[in-house]
Amino acid sequence: MNRAVKRLITLASALSLSLVALPAAHSAPGTYWTPERMRSAVPLDTLTVSPSALRTTVATGAPTTIEPLAFPNGGSAWTGGGAVVKTAGRVFFTYQGRNASCSGNAVTSANKSTVITAGHCVKLDGAYHTNVAFVPAYNNGNAPYGTWNARATYATPQWDASEDINYDIGSIVVGQVGGQYLTDVVGAQGIAFNQAKADNMYAFGYPAASPYDGTKLVYCSGTTFNAFLSNGIGMTCNMTGGASGGPWFKTFSEATGTGTLNSVNSYKINFFPNWMFGPYFGADAQNLYAKAQAA
Repeated sequence: MNRAVKRLITLASALSLSLVALPAAHSAPGTYWTPERMRSAVPLDTLTVSPSALRTTVATGAPTTIEPLAFPNGGSAWTGGGAVVKTAGRVFFTYQGRNASCSGNAVTSANKSTVITAGHCVKLDGAYHTNVAFVPAYNNGNAPYGTWNARATYATPQWDASEDINYDIGSIVVGQVGGQYLTDVVGAQGIAFNQAKADNMYAFGYPAASPYDGTKLVYCSGTTFNAFLSNGIGMTCNMTGGASGGPWFKTFSEATGTGTLNSVNSYKINFFPNWMFGPYFGADAQNLYAKAQAA
C-alpha cells in the first residue's frame, strides 16, 4: 500500500515466484489468549480509504461507475447453524503493542491446519503481528473448539512488499490442539480461484466495532459486483471493524452452512460506508493457499 493510502487508513486502530512466511510469535495454547484478553481485544478496523487514493491501482480501461444495487442483506446475526458456525472464527493478535482482532475461516487443506484471512490481519504497517491465534466458533470469550495458535503466517508477495490493497490476502497455519488437527475438529470449507466476479455470495465475520460487539457471527448476502476502484469485488454490507478477513462464499447453502470461499472482507470506501470490498482470488491467492497448505 503506498504512503498516500496509508495516511488515509483509519484504524480503531500471477504467478509469483515466492510467498512470504514468518514464524508467528505466540504463547502456549491457553496461556496468552485468556477469555478476558479476547473480550478486550480492540477490533482492527476494516481498512477505509478514499476513492482518490485507490484510483491509482485500477487497470487501464477498468470501469469507474457501477449501477446502484438493490438492498440485499446488510448485516445480520447468523442463526442458520451448519458448518460455517464451526469453520468461521475470530483471529486474535498483537499489533503495535495492543491486542486486536479480525476474522478468518478454516479451509480444506493438505495439512488440515490452514485458515484464510485478510493480509492486514497478519501484517500491517511493515510488520507481522505476534501472538496470532484462531478461535473457531468464538462466543463472547469462550473457545468451544479450542484456541489454535499460529505456527506460521503468510501473505501475498504484493501485500508483503507494499501492502497493496488489491492483494489483501493472508493465511494462518495453526498448530495442533490436544494432538488433533484443526479441520479434523471443526471441518473445513472449500476454496476456489479465478471465478467470475459477479455472483450471489455470502460474507461472514465477527464485526466488533459499533454497532456490533464481536460476540456474534454476522453475515451479509447479495450479488457481488466489480469493484470500481480496485481489481476486487464488492457487496452491500455494513459489517464493521473486526470483520476483516471473514470469508466470502460462492454456492453457499443456508441449509448446511457450506460454501466455497472466494474472497475475504478487506476494505471500505469512505464515501460508500454500506459497501464492503474484497480482493479477487486469482493466481496470487492460489499460490498463497498452496504454500500455506504445504507448510
